[in-house]
Amino acid sequence: MKGAQIYLFFLTITLAACNPSHEPDLSKIQLEIKIERFDQSIDSLTIHNLTEKHALWQKKYNQFYGDFIMHILQVGNLQDTMELFNNYRKILQNRDFAALKKNVSQVYPNLNVQEKQLTDAFKHLKFYFPDIQIPRFISFFSGFTVQSPINENYIGIGLDMFLGANSSFYPALVKSIPLYISRRFTPENITPRTVETYLRQELFPESKQGNPSMLDLMLYNGKIMYLLDRSMPLLADSLKIGYTTAQMNWAKDYEKDVWAWFLAEDLLYETDYYKIQKHFGEAPFTPELGSHNESAPKLGVYLGWQIVKKYMNEHPRTSLIDLLQIEDAQQLLKDAHYKGLN
Repeated sequence: MKGAQIYLFFLTITLAACNPSHEPDLSKIQLEIKIERFDQSIDSLTIHNLTEKHALWQKKYNQFYGDFIMHILQVGNLQDTMELFNNYRKILQNRDFAALKKNVSQVYPNLNVQEKQLTDAFKHLKFYFPDIQIPRFISFFSGFTVQSPINENYIGIGLDMFLGANSSFYPALVKSIPLYISRRFTPENITPRTVETYLRQELFPESKQGNPSMLDLMLYNGKIMYLLDRSMPLLADSLKIGYTTAQMNWAKDYEKDVWAWFLAEDLLYETDYYKIQKHFGEAPFTPELGSHNESAPKLGVYLGWQIVKKYMNEHPRTSLIDLLQIEDAQQLLKDAHYKGLN
């Protein structure tokens, strides 16, 4: 009996490790996401069927199609079909467009993996936020103009912005899209970037009121990152925040030092946009920190993430809805008992 008790004790420990306390039961949530392949629809466009396809796409894709031609592809508008069709003809005769169309088709013959991942992520979000409306997901390509556009009832997935880090297209775009950004234009980034867009623009948009401090922005971004944790629990942290493995390791190794530096520089309550934005925007590294440019960028996001995780560990009964309703950043930091390490 004693041996059995020991066995059962270790079995319990093992099961607890394999089934984290926050992993919800999603079995009752009926959801299956399908990505509508507008990129494949574009493949069927010819100079002979412009009128037919234009009418069909207006009806089928609704708001997305209007946004696509006016704001994404920027070839005209729904009313002026003469200008639109002339621009369509020019595009169809463009060799670069043909090459891009072919490459998108080769890299993405189907989106089965992404549909499964998005289904799982949005099942998690539906569990935590039952009243959310699931948008349409529409894939497209546009010549590298936008990655994840969103409007009232859809999220777009710009497949030409996910062709793989070694795509031959990206080095030619280096003036507008630096390589430290295009290295993340990979298939495994589709789901986290799509979910992050939904979180930032639809579920929990940043407040436009007031003049936020560094701490306000840290904890807003920390909440977004924590939502990514809970909606995609198996996803690597580096993919959530967009770090290389080396940057992820640097941020972890120097977390306590970076926190001490933020405090020493009195950054938490800084409100000057230009002074604080460099700790949230895309960059190859953080200039003031580290040597040989090996430091991680977006350290305001990273630290905010760690603070929110610490707060939720300290307050395990706090729901995600309750977390998002906490507006006092100073109080959240105080209650997190964060000291630079989780």
